[in-house]
Amino acid sequence: MASHKSALKRIKQTKTRTERNRAHTTRLRHQISKLRAALKAKDKAAAEVLLKPTLALIDHATHGGMLHVNTAAAYKSRLTLAFNALA
Repeated sequence: MASHKSALKRIKQTKTRTERNRAHTTRLRHQISKLRAALKAKDKAAAEVLLKPTLALIDHATHGGMLHVNTAAAYKSRLTLAFNALA
């Protein structure tokens, strides 16, 4: 175990950030899977309701450093294309 005050503080900060990032990542994955399920079921109304918050969560994950910028762009592109294909 660390013995310096700064190292102890770092351990606490890391634990807090890890828990927060895990919660955000789980929320993001669940949101994406809900949207994909709606797209697969060809439920345009449900997909329309889910699309905007899902894209916002992807952007939030990018700004928080949980997703790479290009990965987020790929997710957004694929989901938007799938949504537009319903029309």
